[in-house]
Amino acid sequence: MDSLMLIENLEDIIEKAIVIPITGKCLVDKEELLDIIKQVRLKLPDDLKQAKWIKDERQRILSEAQREAAQTIKEAEEKVISMIDDHEITKKSYEKANELEALSKKRSRELKDATNSYIEGKLSEVEKMVENTLDEIRNNREVIRHRNNNQ
Repeated sequence: MDSLMLIENLEDIIEKAIVIPITGKCLVDKEELLDIIKQVRLKLPDDLKQAKWIKDERQRILSEAQREAAQTIKEAEEKVISMIDDHEITKKSYEKANELEALSKKRSRELKDATNSYIEGKLSEVEKMVENTLDEIRNNREVIRHRNNNQ
């Protein structure tokens, strides 16, 4: 039996004891009470040791849970920071890609415009050469006609 049950037994014995009228005192079996008190005395150190062990174990478990909670929070914070960093890297990568795409389009337009200007210039030169050649051909034909008419 544990100490609490023994104390309950003491209470039962006292409650069931014969009450002496007028005095309010009661008659109990002295040997029975002393026997229970002896058992309580013997049992109490073990119960106290067990209670202390339970208290210590509870404290150890709480401390361990707090350490684990702190570690979990720390890891979560590190993960959030890492995710933010990854997000910033991704964001910067997209920004850089967009900048490069815009620059490429700009350079492409510039090259296209320069190419069109170059081709326009060359075609203009060819057109002048063709016009000069046509003028020469017309002049030569005119000279030939004029010779034929003078003969």
